[in-house]
Amino acid sequence: MGRIIAIDYGKKRTGLAVTDPLQLIAGGLTTLPSPEIIPFLKQYMGSESVELFLLGEPRQMNYLPSENMPRVLQFRKKLHQEIPEVEIKMVDERFTSVLAHQAMLQGGLKKQQRQNKELVDELSATILLQTYLEFRY
Repeated sequence: MGRIIAIDYGKKRTGLAVTDPLQLIAGGLTTLPSPEIIPFLKQYMGSESVELFLLGEPRQMNYLPSENMPRVLQFRKKLHQEIPEVEIKMVDERFTSVLAHQAMLQGGLKKQQRQNKELVDELSATILLQTYLEFRY
């Protein structure tokens, strides 16, 4: 069984989260500049088996695509071209940033730590992945 990687793709930065090998628990992996994601994933797959990419689908509250949707779809196409052996699923990411901020508050992080956008992106990807794991069956 391979790992699942969640991708919270953004214009500048992208947060990544990954499951354990048994696909039971989601954990933050990293946040990188968006152009570095595919090379990073290829390198990661050199040492770890990956079964699925979960790509956050950016939508507005009324379900219409957000302004980031064209970039995400372009990234999805490139990801499929570069790593065709791994399935890509799109999943709704509308509430991940809000939940990430709530988790940071509940975790007692100070204001300066909560403003760390890289941490928010990684935590958003983790929430996206954990939610998928809880509701996939």
